[in-house]
Amino acid sequence: MARRNPPACSLFLDEGDPVLALSRALGGRPVAGLDEAGRGPLAGPVVAAACVLPEPLPAALDGLDDSKKLSEAEREALYPRILEHARAWGVASVEAPRIDEINVLRAALEAMAHAFAQCEQRLGVPIVAAAIDGNQAAPLPRRVMQQTIVQGDAKSRAIMAASIIAKVTRDRRMLIEHARHPAYGFDQHKGYPTPQHLEVLGRVGPCAVHRRSFAPVRAALVGREVRGG
Repeated sequence: MARRNPPACSLFLDEGDPVLALSRALGGRPVAGLDEAGRGPLAGPVVAAACVLPEPLPAALDGLDDSKKLSEAEREALYPRILEHARAWGVASVEAPRIDEINVLRAALEAMAHAFAQCEQRLGVPIVAAAIDGNQAAPLPRRVMQQTIVQGDAKSRAIMAASIIAKVTRDRRMLIEHARHPAYGFDQHKGYPTPQHLEVLGRVGPCAVHRRSFAPVRAALVGREVRGG
């Protein structure tokens, strides 16, 4: 049965932070920002995070931005400060086999739902609304008001914080996978389809964390079958 669209809100026209605007409109009740990392790679999990930030924002969180605009060093510096100063946060991964089963978009939204539940559990009170980077609602409880925000990680500090948590978590995981599968260079490209990654993939085939539903991985598997590998 098709999922009904969640309740939406028209209060995101505020020129400032849209998540803070919604929280104020709801009498200061908590609103989570959600984002994901890792939809594009050929290997590894997709990771999502949820974050509820305090208002006013502490000075320790100055410098929040879209994780893609920050250097690795800047993300790593902000990451522990976000975990320390956020009212609550959650992070969840969906692994390659599940991505292959349901597709990467649905896997990312599934990870968001797990991250949201973890964030709400940490907060200890219901989170009444969620702002999600992109244009797809997540499978959150129906009581939760959802608002999708295209390029939300450039507009909302809570979504920025979630994007940093997700990105750092995923990058650290890919360093672990590099130690397990050093031939692929996961420490350099984190599973994205760089020329280096594609060359090794075509030469030696996929490893356990590759997403077999992705075209370059399928092609590498076919190539190995043709060669009798």
